[in-house]
Amino acid sequence: MLLDLLIFLPLVGALAVGFTPRGAVSLQRGIALLTTLVVAVLSLVVWGSHDLASLAVDKAWFTLPGSQIDVGYRLGVDGISLLMVVLTGVLMPIVILSTFGHITERVKEFMIWVLVMQMGMMGVFLATDLVLFYFFWEIGLVPLYFMVGIWGGKRRLYATLKFFLYTFAGSVVMLIAAIALVYKAQSTDIAAITDSMAALGVSDTIWLFAAFTLAFAIKVPVLPFHTWLPDAHTEAPTSGSVILAGVLLKMGTYGFLRFSIAMFPAAAVAASPYMMALGAIGIVYGAFLAMAQTDIKRLVACSSVSHLGYVVLGLFALTRVGLAGSLIQMVNHGLSTGLLFLLVGMIYERRHTRQLDQYGGIASVMPIYAIFWTIAVLSSVGLPGLNGFVGEYLILLGAFEAIPFWAVVSVTGVIFGAIYLLMATRKLLYGPVVHEANRKLTDLNLREIGLMVPVVVLIVWIGVKPSYFLDRTEASVATIVERLDQARDGMQTAQLPAVKGGESR
Repeated sequence: MLLDLLIFLPLVGALAVGFTPRGAVSLQRGIALLTTLVVAVLSLVVWGSHDLASLAVDKAWFTLPGSQIDVGYRLGVDGISLLMVVLTGVLMPIVILSTFGHITERVKEFMIWVLVMQMGMMGVFLATDLVLFYFFWEIGLVPLYFMVGIWGGKRRLYATLKFFLYTFAGSVVMLIAAIALVYKAQSTDIAAITDSMAALGVSDTIWLFAAFTLAFAIKVPVLPFHTWLPDAHTEAPTSGSVILAGVLLKMGTYGFLRFSIAMFPAAAVAASPYMMALGAIGIVYGAFLAMAQTDIKRLVACSSVSHLGYVVLGLFALTRVGLAGSLIQMVNHGLSTGLLFLLVGMIYERRHTRQLDQYGGIASVMPIYAIFWTIAVLSSVGLPGLNGFVGEYLILLGAFEAIPFWAVVSVTGVIFGAIYLLMATRKLLYGPVVHEANRKLTDLNLREIGLMVPVVVLIVWIGVKPSYFLDRTEASVATIVERLDQARDGMQTAQLPAVKGGESR
């Protein structure tokens, strides 16, 4: 029942919150926090399991009318989904604790949506049935629409409309492709579909690959589908931004690996140069976009476009090093960018402005805040010894092995990333205290420090001992690389008769 609990315990918590009196805010927060803490512990139990295959669930659900296709309630976890499950489990209690400072109205509804969102995200990472995957995919997206639309900033209606249009378009494309895929493979079992599709060539799978890749590219988002992200991040409440950056965006990169690459290896090989180009260009473009921002939250939001470009680059390098680097970088981005959003939210609660020119000299007034901010920035820019360095190094190494040109282009993103984040740090923390309101700021309290300490511990742990995390992904990555190698061999073999025919003529 372990995987069942990971998914449905948040739903039980949401129902419990729903039955509380509207004015019982402390009780509502307490139920949500307790639920997420239990789920976090269960996710760590899964991490400690030595036999992940034994945790799988496979039960009959229903049969599609007029066919022999059985839709099953199938759950499982492997090296690809394990990191995402633990990341989701660990971040959600932190999200609940962060709401104490900025969610003061309609707390009951907010806690319900957060828990429903956790259920959807866990379901996406644990579902091994395509119909079940799509079901949880949609559940995971709906709560953010309401979180931004109800508790967001002044332009929340514009941001939610944009978010809805982009994600709805991606969901429709995925649904059409999923229906076609089920009837083509005559199964909804993701493992069975993957085995049947992996044996097919480029021409047989290219449009399915394109449809799934488009849906996931919108979710990541990949350039040029990125325009919804800065608005959603900027208008979302702090906790919403942490969930979006920490986990929701990883649903797209997880989809790339689980479906686009593992399920359609031949098409992925054919599309690799183009997807690597989009990743590399996104790295540089996102960095320049961040440089132009004066709103500190929007700056961090735009940085996600750049940082997720590294993940896309590493995934579609289609090398063992690149895939492993992208997997660990998914976690890294969730930790470092999530921490930055928490810190932006904390300073906004005190000053009620996000404009960088309204700050300066904060380090002398809030020294503890300055320490945490500096750690988050150094993690994001990839300082050796912290988590960001490990992911970026492996990705660039894998990209250089595949197409050196895009690796060289992407290296410039490391420089530009350091420029805009260090410039923001200088404007925020250092120099004289110009504005009188900044002299009266209070430093972080125990609750704020406590919710950030686990994130910092993970940032340092991954940076110092990355093998502890990489080893858990090795077997799953090796399986995908083997499929990719077989696809390359098949594509080369298919070209040989044409070459020989040309020579004979």
